[in-house]
Amino acid sequence: MDDKDFLKKFGMNLKIQRLKQGYTQEVFAEMANMHEKHIGKIETGNQNITLKTINRLANALKIDAVKFFDFD
Repeated sequence: MDDKDFLKKFGMNLKIQRLKQGYTQEVFAEMANMHEKHIGKIETGNQNITLKTINRLANALKIDAVKFFDFD
């Protein structure tokens, strides 16, 4: 899998987890202490992020970060 596909799949998993909990990008961004445009870029695979950011996103959703990496 190339980097572009990896980022897109990660972003899609983030979006799925966010939507499962019924959060808009705006509300979720506030929960994660991030800007909603940044969330949008991550979800579309247009933003590479750090492990700290992944942890922040998982904590905001109260899930294990490993769920973002389930690409099956």
